[in-house]
Amino acid sequence: MLPEVEAWLRGRTSSADDWPLHALLERKGATTVSVVLPARDERATIGTIIRVIRRELRGLVDEVVVIDSRSSDDTAAVAARAGAAVHAQDEILPELKPLDGKGEALWKSLAVTSGELVVFVDSDLRDFRASMVTGLLGPLLDDPSVVYVKGCYDRPLLGAPTGGGRVTELVARPLINLHWPQLAGFVQPLAGEYAGRRSALERVPFITGYGVEIGLLIDLLEMAGLDALAQVDLGSREHSPQSTEALGAMAGQIMLAVWSRLERQGKMIPLHEPSARLSQFSRAGSGHKVTTRDVSIAERPPMITMAGNLR
Repeated sequence: MLPEVEAWLRGRTSSADDWPLHALLERKGATTVSVVLPARDERATIGTIIRVIRRELRGLVDEVVVIDSRSSDDTAAVAARAGAAVHAQDEILPELKPLDGKGEALWKSLAVTSGELVVFVDSDLRDFRASMVTGLLGPLLDDPSVVYVKGCYDRPLLGAPTGGGRVTELVARPLINLHWPQLAGFVQPLAGEYAGRRSALERVPFITGYGVEIGLLIDLLEMAGLDALAQVDLGSREHSPQSTEALGAMAGQIMLAVWSRLERQGKMIPLHEPSARLSQFSRAGSGHKVTTRDVSIAERPPMITMAGNLR
């Protein structure tokens, strides 16, 4: 690990316990805070998350916003009953052609929220705690030079205390260590829980698929520098594990995101255009069935370029 990364780990890594609510309320002042939950078919968990935020973080969080990403169940209704402001993803900036993916929901949330600090939280968490929000806000409220905070945590899997985060360990971490060793200190570079200053988030593009997290990390490093980034240990995080096939598609999008940043930063000379077709196999009788899917990614420009559409 680079010496500057070791120094960063000592100076920019903290624990959620370091940021108690009463201390953050004292620091908040006039700063406004939005919590955003992107959601697709998460009726089983989203209501609890919203209620915890509204009950325990009153006075700290100014708005809770759910971006409903084409749910086929009643996620939107559950979220609204729990007290969140709910927006359908495709109804935000309707003059734009709709795009798919989590990153699209996150990018569009910037057009319908108003907080100076924006906290993103995944909607499928089974063990959500208010400290997941307070922990992420701590460094931002404490130090104006910090513009972005990533959560880190243990990832239980199938009853074991660790073992989750397979795409992180097999795909994202090797790529980060190879090409952006300054980011090697991030324990969970693909974490779905993170927070940032609107002034920074509106100035970087958002990849629309599962490459959004690694894209933001790389772009904010380039824009603001390593010392403007921080991470907070949130303890443990548990959600429904995805199938191997779904993880394969996620890995494909992350690799395409990394490819795009390597090209943009002039770190590689492309020998060919990468294919966005992913073929996967499953047992079918005495042979195998092949399924080929498109894992291509798109990209939205910095939200600040859409200034005429902002609330």
